Amino acid sequence: MKIVWTKHSEKKLRSYHLTKNRILRIIKNPYRVEEGIAPQTIALMKPVNPKKNKWRQEIWAMIQKSQDSLKIISAWRYPGMSPKQNPIPSEIIEELKKEGFI
Repeated sequence: MKIVWTKHSEKKLRSYHLTKNRILRIIKNPYRVEEGIAPQTIALMKPVNPKKNKWRQEIWAMIQKSQDSLKIISAWRYPGMSPKQNPIPSEIIEELKKEGFI
């Protein structure tokens, strides 16, 4: 399967000091999966150093899957534990709207 990185996702990797391999590990083995905010997307999460369901940060990736490719739309760090239904911070939503993803 071909993996496609958007310019937005690459910018976020630099911004949050994340690596492509870290995001791929989250996609392969997520701790939590939710419906993404953009149409036909999935949000995947893995905590940073989980300790008995109390952790300081989560790393999220938003992906869109098609028959022959996996598009990584965005990635971000979330401070603390995110709510279970709307994990995407408002600043990320605004950036995605600005760049035309949603």
